Amino acid sequence: MSGDGVRVRHITDADWDAIVALESRAYAGLGLSEGRAALRSRADASPQTCFVLDIGARPAGYLLALPYPPFGYPDLARAEEPVVPSHPPRHLHLHDIVVAEQLRGRGLGERLLNHLTLAAAARGFERISLIAVGRSEPFWSARGFTAHPGISPAGYGANAVYMSRTTAESTKRVDVRVPCP
Repeated sequence: MSGDGVRVRHITDADWDAIVALESRAYAGLGLSEGRAALRSRADASPQTCFVLDIGARPAGYLLALPYPPFGYPDLARAEEPVVPSHPPRHLHLHDIVVAEQLRGRGLGERLLNHLTLAAAARGFERISLIAVGRSEPFWSARGFTAHPGISPAGYGANAVYMSRTTAESTKRVDVRVPCP
């Protein structure tokens, strides 16, 4: 991606041990860790919109995003079921974005998000949604996401907030240094 040793690429089979470890460290304390099978099912649902962030030769973060209906989101207790859409999806749900603890606050989450934004726009997605967990709503608001107060994401914790933005808004780069969730 650039000469700084940071690269964003698609997920391969060899990445899963690192992804599962990163996910567990990020979400187990919140009671939101899903495990390998559920994570992999989400990546398998849309491999073109799921990425690993490498620093040097090792994974230092990842992002999982998959098509979902507006105001819909994955059930953390279940793996994704394969779905064949009747028409091209227009809505992408950013399910997971994690950067290794020791590397947060360096803009790497922003780099993953920008990569997703470009991929989403190129594939015709009109909107990106997510569920802010662990009081991360300010992080996402600073990146143009707006809360939908009428949506209560079941299973994502007491302070979970469903948020979204258009991909047009997403392509406007926001460079706010807030630690990535």
